[in-house]
Amino acid sequence: MSGHNKWSSIKNKKGKEDAKRGKIFTKLAREITVAVREGGADPEYNPSLKSAVEKAKAENMPNDNIERAIKKASGNNATDNYERIIYEGYGPGGIAVVVECLSDNKNRTAANIRHLFDKFGGNLGTDGSVMFMFEKKGLMISKDKSYDFDQLMLEALDAGCEDVIEEDDHYEIITDHKNFINVKDKLSENFDFERAEISYLADNYIDLDDDKKQSLIKLIDNLEDDDDVQEVYTNWNVD
Repeated sequence: MSGHNKWSSIKNKKGKEDAKRGKIFTKLAREITVAVREGGADPEYNPSLKSAVEKAKAENMPNDNIERAIKKASGNNATDNYERIIYEGYGPGGIAVVVECLSDNKNRTAANIRHLFDKFGGNLGTDGSVMFMFEKKGLMISKDKSYDFDQLMLEALDAGCEDVIEEDDHYEIITDHKNFINVKDKLSENFDFERAEISYLADNYIDLDDDKKQSLIKLIDNLEDDDDVQEVYTNWNVD
């Protein structure tokens, strides 16, 4: 199993133009808000919040914004009421698509996601229609190829990870999502990661011809632009 395809198929948010950065920060703040509501305001005792904060820092979200989001979510007067929703469907060429959302209006979000699938040659499916093709995993990406692969492999396996994969321009470390924080904390003592997140990784990946590829990219781009969408996962073989 390789997370490379999912990670590469979704454009690295660091590379997006500054005009979209405000939207990215808004989504990150929403993720922090939900994590605080679910597990408290202390990252050391709330793995979901710790992961959300680290993700925000990786996107260069200012510390003041992060602290403000935590404080707002933990306050007695907080009114935001977001819920996690997963939508499943098929994109052009039969590619499986999983859309992870945080929404305060399920009807609005469902209508928007259905519209985008229809508009860009896909079909929104029912619960379970494609999720069986994916596994929830912890994924860490290191683009520093100066690390010795054998040493990284040894330390990663010793820390409890499931697999280490060497790609052309990066290393991938994959672990059970329940053990993600522990593994990442151990490895972070000696290795730096470009990305570290909970991800849905496909069991197998599918190739597309150029026409279908462009249609799928448009679907992914427009889904990502929706305010309620946090992540989009596919089984498209980018390579």
